[in-house]
Amino acid sequence: MAPKQVWQTLREGMSRRGSGFTGAVIGLSIGLLWVTFGFFKMLFILILGAIGYYVGAKYFSQPDAIRSLFDRLFPPGKFR
Repeated sequence: MAPKQVWQTLREGMSRRGSGFTGAVIGLSIGLLWVTFGFFKMLFILILGAIGYYVGAKYFSQPDAIRSLFDRLFPPGKFR
């Protein structure tokens, strides 16, 4: 099964089961991260995940937004 199909199947399954199941999966994931890596490493992973979600939702949903982000970070014309 292709990775895209796996994620789609998981998303559909979680939406059918409701918010309690989704919360349980999130809680289990956080608990496994805590046991595996410890508190501060887990916190670091969650913070990076939240930053990645924010950047993906804000900038990658609009093609022009990512270009303006790069123009603010790097001088226009210097790296392109």
